[in-house]
Amino acid sequence: MSVFSLLHHLAGTNAQDEIFSSDTAIESWLAAERALAIAQGELGVISPEDADAIVTAASIDNIDQERLWVSAKNVGYPILGLVREISRNLPEGPDGRVHYGATTQDIMDSGLALQMARSIEVLDEELGRLGDRLAEQVKLYDTSIMAARTHAQQAVPTTFGATLATLLAQFTRHRERLAQAYPRVAVISMFGAGGTSAAYGEKSREVRARVAELLDLELTNIPWHVDRDTLAEFGWLCTTITAACARLARNIVDLSRTEIGEVFEPYNPHRGASSTMPQKVNPISSELIIGLSGTAGSLASSLARIQEAGHERAAGEWQIEWQVIPQLAQLASSAVREAFVIIDGMRVDEQRMLDNLELDGGLAMAEAQMIQLAEHMGREHAHDLLYAASTTARERKVVLAKALFDVAKQQNLEAHLPDTLVTAADYLGEAVAIAADSVQAWRATPALGRTLASISDLALDSNATVSESR
Repeated sequence: MSVFSLLHHLAGTNAQDEIFSSDTAIESWLAAERALAIAQGELGVISPEDADAIVTAASIDNIDQERLWVSAKNVGYPILGLVREISRNLPEGPDGRVHYGATTQDIMDSGLALQMARSIEVLDEELGRLGDRLAEQVKLYDTSIMAARTHAQQAVPTTFGATLATLLAQFTRHRERLAQAYPRVAVISMFGAGGTSAAYGEKSREVRARVAELLDLELTNIPWHVDRDTLAEFGWLCTTITAACARLARNIVDLSRTEIGEVFEPYNPHRGASSTMPQKVNPISSELIIGLSGTAGSLASSLARIQEAGHERAAGEWQIEWQVIPQLAQLASSAVREAFVIIDGMRVDEQRMLDNLELDGGLAMAEAQMIQLAEHMGREHAHDLLYAASTTARERKVVLAKALFDVAKQQNLEAHLPDTLVTAADYLGEAVAIAADSVQAWRATPALGRTLASISDLALDSNATVSESR
């Protein structure tokens, strides 16, 4: 029985669960074994008839999974048991050609590369859906004025679209990173026990190239049994995508506070309800994302450890990634899915945003007024004047404009005050352009654009793949 995870259960299952399921892991190993047999049959390393027989036998329907996992627990790895399950369905002769020249990690790493390739494709699709909806919201709120906040305090005016635009830019970069990482992650591994491919024989490179082609994986002629930087890259990508979603979640938690009340998660009856306080509408998707991100961050600390494996085979570091890599992929997809829920249905109170700019006597306009006065009296003098005015506004609980007039009068500086002070709408800088630029950059970023075959179908075109081609 698997351990129950309340966080994962509430965040929802997704395609990553299937990709990293027990059945798919077995399917990925079988696909690698089939491809190896086909390549060796085509190149004369084994007979075409033996290759065809192996392809037919290497089906998940022929695998006694209970017996496979009993064997795996005893051996420490599942491939010896898998080879014997395949061989059990073969007559004498072909049974001695299964897994010919390969080592356990060749099969498991090639299978994992297939899983990670499909995981990246799923993440790209989910991120694309989120980014498309976020781009719509950026455009919708590009002129919706609100307070920018630095150090959790009101700073200067901005627009809600501009604040969302920076998040969209992050997701744009993440989508680019997924595309860049794909060819580094989806790589064949067929190098034998010590990485020299000696057991594969003289045609080792041709076999490896054909296996890569059959599995639609990138070719390399350099072994990576202990080079786990690409797995660490995949894991970190999952982690940082989750963290970007958490940035959205943190802002939603803050902006939906009773005292702020500017942006809220979607509403439906009893969503985020309390068991005792009838008034509560808690930001539950944001809370889930923050939990997902915190978990991912903790798991990510192991990504450096998996790269410590020495010599030509890991001694414990490999096992770390068995636990961590699937979980990070699941956490990332769950976070992206919850972020879409927020973005798709978020409720925005534009009037409250404007009202909040007047809190604290409208001190969010201090920089704007300083810059306005700087033209006549220099920046430093204007800064000192607005600093004194801001202090007065707080102490007397009056609006900044009145405090500025009073302080200027005390200092005989009334002549430097303009007839009309700058407004929030006048002091948005590039906010609207930032929103537009972020949308344009997102739309210019292509999807990964790969249609991946089912792992169970790879290297399984027919029951007579090799012999019919000769």
